[in-house]
Amino acid sequence: MTTRQPAPLLDLLATLDLEELGSAQVSVQPLSTAGGLTGEERVPLPETFAEDITLFRGQSQKQPHGRVFGGQVLAQGVIACGRTVLALEDGPDRRLHSMHAYFMRPGDDTQPITFSVERMRDGRSFSTRRVHAIQHGKPILSMSASFQLPDGGVDHQDPVPDAPDPLVVPSLAEVFAGVDHPAARHLAEDRAIEQRHVEGNLFVTPATDLVADQRVWMRAIGDLPDDPLVHDAVLAYASDYTLLESILRRHGKTWRTPGLRAASLDHAMWFHRPARADEWLLYAEHSPSAQGGRGLGIGRMFTQEGTLVATVAQEGMLRLPTP
Repeated sequence: MTTRQPAPLLDLLATLDLEELGSAQVSVQPLSTAGGLTGEERVPLPETFAEDITLFRGQSQKQPHGRVFGGQVLAQGVIACGRTVLALEDGPDRRLHSMHAYFMRPGDDTQPITFSVERMRDGRSFSTRRVHAIQHGKPILSMSASFQLPDGGVDHQDPVPDAPDPLVVPSLAEVFAGVDHPAARHLAEDRAIEQRHVEGNLFVTPATDLVADQRVWMRAIGDLPDDPLVHDAVLAYASDYTLLESILRRHGKTWRTPGLRAASLDHAMWFHRPARADEWLLYAEHSPSAQGGRGLGIGRMFTQEGTLVATVAQEGMLRLPTP
């Protein structure tokens, strides 16, 4: 018997189901010199070179604030890049092992997004891609991603932090159930990722312990397809939700602090070991520094059995009114 999927999860899967618009060889005319150098410093470049471009289009998820959720664009970028890698050859699939992204402009959640994927290199073991997410003719995100054939080697990992069982920690759906406010209903009903904050969430009440660490249990709210690329994309999607909260926690702030302006600036993620995004993962988060209107968050994702599956780093803009 097929289990009916919750509507928010169906919406996420539809968002990740990108439409391929086609491929083309694009001739690029570079500058004849690099950096305006003269004399012996001039760097010769070819007159033209070809870029192999594949275009995809994806829908945007509606958000209470009207801007595209950054995790959505990250996840769609993973799918777009991965689609061009999976088509390479027969044999084992090359798995995503790292991605590095810059958020350049806020996205419009009423409009679709075009993803332009460049095939940078396909080596014997690694494939590199670059993707730009484009709206209204301008990039809103630029991301590079690297994929690797399965390989062996030395193996070690950090130990998993202590944490209570996820089912004894209240979920956002439980915390905000019955609260008649649009933001509360969104947190309780509209997210495809279940989140359980071990130290308590920061949507309304500030932390009592001003520390730069927190732990969050998370998983998709229903079963996902067995496609590893979809699980990696959903991990990227979920990784953008809470990482900057370690900064807010350290300074006794909440997402509702008056005058707070927050935005993700960049996002890097390393995928160490395979994992399912529809099973419990402990997201252990820490902020080593905040300064100059910016803060850095570092996160590690562990399975419930203690396997380290991914490491995440994100810097965000966090501006507060000056006293």
